[in-house]
Amino acid sequence: MRWLLSFLFLGLLGVAQALSASGNRLLVVLEELADKSKYSKYFGDLEERGFQITYESPKSESVGLFTLGERAYEHLLILPSKSKGLGPNLTPKILLDFINKGGNILLTLSAITPTPTALVSLLLELDIHLPTDRNALVVDHFNYDTLSASEKHDVVLLPRPDTIRPGVKNFFKGDGKGGEVIAFPRGVGQSLGNTSPLLTPVLRAPRTAYSYNPKDEAESVEDVFAAGQQLSLVTTMQARNSARFTVVGSAEMLEDGWFTGEVKRSVGMGGVGTDAKKVKTSNQAFAKEITGWAFQEIGVLKVGKIEHRLNEGVRSNITNPKIYRVKNDVEYSIELSEWSWDKWVPFTPVADDVVQLEFSMLSPFHRLDLAASGTTSNSTVFTTSFKLPDQHGIFNFKVNYKRPFLTNVEEKNTVTVRHFAHDEYPRSWVISGAWPWIAGIAATITGWLGFVALWLWSKPVPLKLTTSGKKIQ
Repeated sequence: MRWLLSFLFLGLLGVAQALSASGNRLLVVLEELADKSKYSKYFGDLEERGFQITYESPKSESVGLFTLGERAYEHLLILPSKSKGLGPNLTPKILLDFINKGGNILLTLSAITPTPTALVSLLLELDIHLPTDRNALVVDHFNYDTLSASEKHDVVLLPRPDTIRPGVKNFFKGDGKGGEVIAFPRGVGQSLGNTSPLLTPVLRAPRTAYSYNPKDEAESVEDVFAAGQQLSLVTTMQARNSARFTVVGSAEMLEDGWFTGEVKRSVGMGGVGTDAKKVKTSNQAFAKEITGWAFQEIGVLKVGKIEHRLNEGVRSNITNPKIYRVKNDVEYSIELSEWSWDKWVPFTPVADDVVQLEFSMLSPFHRLDLAASGTTSNSTVFTTSFKLPDQHGIFNFKVNYKRPFLTNVEEKNTVTVRHFAHDEYPRSWVISGAWPWIAGIAATITGWLGFVALWLWSKPVPLKLTTSGKKIQ
């Protein structure tokens, strides 16, 4: 009976497990717990997806990301705070250590609440720059909501992106043509540096948008922080250990009012003056998708079975041998799966993208494309065949697959490649270039044997004696 109760208890734990591939513990840093009601739909969606949410104030002494040197949470969500700092437990160094330990961070900003100095320093470490004027926000006089921002133009409307990964339908599902609209109210734009190849903007500002301080009394802006496509509204970064860091420039776009609200497009969005129709925002769907990526519910790759074997005429049954011989024909295969919200599915690269295999010592001797040869219930099998180089030594089968919005795949299998054994070299008569030398040897031996035979079988002339007793021939 006890084992049955234990089994049922484990089953309930399995049902309550988050759909994230990395874990379900989420820490939400919120200065005023009363503000939870503004994000009730957003938090409710996270709880329905199985996340165990802990709410803490940055001023609380109990807030902490580590316990005995290990992560206390898998994910961290930081909402705007009025404090200038986030306390001793959320310093930039601790947040970077959290990322280095594999933790995921979703950071939200607001133009109404100045960004704490600690977060500004963290973003600078990651080569993400915020406006020097902390009251600056993104405005657009052509693409704005005529209902809520008819005068200030600080609610920017943007078409929902098609997809994070082009050609893959289980990411963003907008049509990209204005059919679905995202409202970006009173947000902060970010400028990305050129030194970090890990940064990728998901949502860029329209060409007519720019960063502006509404408290500035000047009639025109002469020196703007950034404008147009230079402004990233939602920025993502995936560290080399596949930990994810996401910056959402407007925390207000996650509030309930914008999840279910309606907006009216301006002329720049395709409307016609005041006759433009009201449309419902797609903020809720967009928030789910960007949060799902940030918390590793989508875009997570897993390596399954890796096999390499001899492939000389008949496929060998011995898999993953430690030693090969130079010029062997070998076959390599790897299984890749992708986590999509709640299950592992076969991984399919986007169009014009391939998974490659390197067979290398210090540098690659071969770099080959892996072709999909079949699928299992939850993975795709990629294979290739090739001939080993005429070089003995220590080699690696290496798959180094790194793409935006996908976790990194770096697999290395080390093998020894030996030279030919003394009885494995090809015989001389097999080598056509040796035939003249073999013919010469055969001619020499034949001539020598002929000479010996002639010498042995040649009868000497008998000697004759003269009358004087002398020998004559």
